[in-house]
Amino acid sequence: MAAQTSLTEQLQRYFEGDIEVAESVLQTVLPQLHNIAERELRRERHGSHLSPTELIHEVWMKNMSKGGWEITSRRHFYALASLAMRHILVDFARARLAQRRGNGISPEPFDKAAFNQYAENTDLESIVRIGQLMDLLTAVDPQAARVVDMHYFVGFTFDEIASHTGMTFRQVRHRWEKGRDWLKRQM
Repeated sequence: MAAQTSLTEQLQRYFEGDIEVAESVLQTVLPQLHNIAERELRRERHGSHLSPTELIHEVWMKNMSKGGWEITSRRHFYALASLAMRHILVDFARARLAQRRGNGISPEPFDKAAFNQYAENTDLESIVRIGQLMDLLTAVDPQAARVVDMHYFVGFTFDEIASHTGMTFRQVRHRWEKGRDWLKRQM
């Protein structure tokens, strides 16, 4: 049955609670999720010892397995997954910083050894700062934040963003420049 429907339809059914399509969805999206996770981890300033598989697992356990995502297209799904990965990396950085500050809370991530290696070799304060700035940019200019997320974090071209959002190429480029410049000023 799953082979007769598009990935978008399968994703919609899965996030509505249809577990019959879960295996088909997972087999289809896993290679691209792995590519996105590798890209996210490469962007880390000092490199990371967290594996792409571990990052995907964290995203799946914290977000996707719960359902409730309203997927409009394959690209939309991958954009949401990429954002979820960024949020996981920001959460890891915040947890590690809290641990360093001695607040007495000991986070228990999926793989504690991988988390500790990740935290020791990454500029955690920068990751947290970027996460905070992206949240502020979203409040100031949601369209610019969306374009920055899609272009920088997901890796979409301006043409792809334009086709997904309904903006023109020129509007996308303008929002990208506005968001990028705002972030530079804040840093």
